Amino acid sequence: MADITDIKTIMYTEKSLNQQESGIIVMQTSQRVSKNQLKNICIKYFGFTPIRINSLNQQGKSKRFRGVEGSRSSFKKFYVKVPEGAKIESLRS
Repeated sequence: MADITDIKTIMYTEKSLNQQESGIIVMQTSQRVSKNQLKNICIKYFGFTPIRINSLNQQGKSKRFRGVEGSRSSFKKFYVKVPEGAKIESLRS
């Protein structure tokens, strides 16, 4: 069962800020969260029912730092269409 702690962050990049003008919020979550679980989190913690939820599995990039191979963590990204008038105030209270 997923809860609010599975949402790692709300992404604030140039692309995601442009989408927020259209009412779409981009969330980064752990990989075990499903669309239905995210919908229940939005209803329970944020007080709105999402219009649409799209998901994307972002694979971690392989990187090299001072000759040592490594990789960034993989994560799941959700695009949540928020109804008009609804807002997400903060993740932690």
